[in-house]
Order: sequence, then structure tokens, then C-alpha cells
Amino acid sequence: MRTAIVIPARYGSTRLPAKPLLRSTGKYLVQHVYEKACAAKKARLVVVATDDRRIAAAVEGFGGNVVMTSSEHSTGTDRVAEVAADLDVDVVINVQGDEPDIAPEAIDLLPDLLMRDAEADMATVATPIRNMLAFHDPNCVKVVCDERGRAIYFSRSPIPYVREGEPDFHAEPPRFLQHLGLYAYRRDFLLKMATTPATTLEQDERLEQLRVLFHGGRIAVGLVGEACRGVDTLSDYEQFVRQFRRRRAAAA
Repeated sequence: MRTAIVIPARYGSTRLPAKPLLRSTGKYLVQHVYEKACAAKKARLVVVATDDRRIAAAVEGFGGNVVMTSSEHSTGTDRVAEVAADLDVDVVINVQGDEPDIAPEAIDLLPDLLMRDAEADMATVATPIRNMLAFHDPNCVKVVCDERGRAIYFSRSPIPYVREGEPDFHAEPPRFLQHLGLYAYRRDFLLKMATTPATTLEQDERLEQLRVLFHGGRIAVGLVGEACRGVDTLSDYEQFVRQFRRRRAAAA
């Protein structure tokens, strides 16, 4: 399948303004994400989608592809859909612009999921939850799947709820899954969903993927070994910088 990766990047993050342009490693944060996306083997194109000229200039400066988009988009998915409308591809992968440690292998898993499940409209990934703290953390989004590996529901609450006893985080196959915000869409489905209004379910949980399930969409879910840590706060970025420097020193 012809596949493209689109990385939405905006300047005005509430918790960490100008996040894509942070550069303590010698590379822009968005450049780290771009290079990881380029390391994936299944995509024919990688492009950054932004509405900010400063981000566009930075991407052009390191030799990346960039597309200017509308400043009216309320979500990254809408920004990705605008770019997808002009792409001659079958599958569009949304890689969030604040995940510099995203694994290329996780990206490549997504089109494979859509190849295996011809009826799935989109694909995403999850990783096993291994402790009670994460299970009860509302920032750790949980997903429950059916026997075909398709999502039944996503929630910030602990699901599935264990009525008696304690959750078994060591069961195999894993019973408790953390959803990771990496998505692949069949292009036509993405364009359709971008014009579909948000649902009350989506608004209550603040989870876009519930719009898909509410309207009968099918989401294939693949498993990866661990979650990569995104950059939401300055503390997150400082931790990434420390890890980056340690890896670079070890490789020297």
C-alpha cells in the first residue's frame, strides 16, 4: 500500500509553547521526530504539517518536507486530513510531533495491520500495562479489544474493570492495554472523519478515536513492547535531552 507519514506540528502548545523548535540537543524537537519517521521502511513520503512559518522554516532548514496548513484546525487529525487531501496514497500515518523517541518499527506495524485486516478503517498500537499506578492514571488511555484485535472502547478510566480480586498485569496474552497515540488511516476514511462532528462520547473522554467507534468505524490494534515517552512539559523535554546525551556519549 502506498503510505505517507504526516507529522502535525503547532507552535502554540498550552503547556510548552514553541515545543517543536526546542533545540538543546542541537536538533529541533520536530527534527528528531522527522528522522525517526524517515527511518520507517513502509512510507514513501514524510511531511510536517504546520500553520506556523517559524516551524516551516526550521523544517526546510534541516532539509525536511513541510506543508503549510490552515490555522483554524482544532485537532492534529484535522491538520493531517488537510494534507492527505492532496496526497496520492492509500494510507496516511499520523505521527505526533512531540514524540522524538517513536520507534520506526511501531510506525511500520500500522500499514501491516491494515493489510491483514481488510475491513479495518484505521489502525493504532497499544502496549501492556504492568502496574496499578498506570492503570488508574487518567493520562494513560486504556483500550479493550475483541477477539479479532479490533478496539471495542477507549477510556481514561481503568478498563476492563475487575469486579473481584486485583488486575493480573502479568497474564499472557496481556489483558490490560495502554493505547498509544499513533494512527494509520485509510485515506478516504480519514477525509470522511475529518468532516464528521465530534460526538458527546468523544467530548466526555476527550478522546478523538471514540468518534470513529461511535459511528461504527473499525480500528485494528497492534501490540508493541513499550510506550515511548512524549514531550508534554519542560520536564519531559529535559529528560529527553538527558537520555539523548547519554545515548550519544555511549555511542562515541
